[in-house]
Amino acid sequence: MEELDRFENELIERYAQHPVLANIATLPEEDFAAVLLQRRFLSLAFTPAYDLAIDLLTDEEGLRIARVILREEYPDSRGMRSHREDMTADMYRLGVSREALVHTRPTRATKRAIDATFDLIADAGTHADADLRVLTILRFWGEILVSVEYGRLWERMEARFDPDGENVSRFYYPHHQHDAKNESLATTDLLATTHSDRLATRVLAHLGSGGAGAADAFREMEERSLRIKVDFYDQFLPALERVGARTGG
Repeated sequence: MEELDRFENELIERYAQHPVLANIATLPEEDFAAVLLQRRFLSLAFTPAYDLAIDLLTDEEGLRIARVILREEYPDSRGMRSHREDMTADMYRLGVSREALVHTRPTRATKRAIDATFDLIADAGTHADADLRVLTILRFWGEILVSVEYGRLWERMEARFDPDGENVSRFYYPHHQHDAKNESLATTDLLATTHSDRLATRVLAHLGSGGAGAADAFREMEERSLRIKVDFYDQFLPALERVGARTGG
């Protein structure tokens, strides 16, 4: 487990150092808005991706955790805003206009990322160790990497919000916190509080009972999940290159 934990942490650090995420503060305002607008489409695909994963899971405890996480996206039945609505409200506070929201369409790269996500989950369901593979995807693609990228985006966003007033982030910062990996795979337990650590309890169980191939399946799912995320952010590299050209960097 320690070896797998090191492997996972290396992938997390690689993602955090993606040039676009690591240099998000240098992007012009219109390019930063473009990142948020395209990232919104990935968020809109989050719940159907979780639904697909739930359809493919047979692990009852894993199903329970996944269902709870999915239900949290829609807090209650009394008219409270969904997480997607919270995201839109945060985007407006960050200066994204309603006109831009209305007229923006997903790019080819964004569509590929969404399609690749559904393909990854569906393919995982065809394997004998489907529970391990699907739970690994949910935890890494849907929780850990989301926390990492929102943490990077928050470096630019934080000054726009007032945590002591009414102008607080209701989407980006809360997700950075409650999706994060706070415990190692070897030490996580049923008292875990974040989404990724709660899912880790079931990933750990399947790694322990899955035989010699379990570790390889775990690595494969995490590497493929990371590739989808990296390919999505690669589409914004030209914007970063334009900044470098203007500044002589």
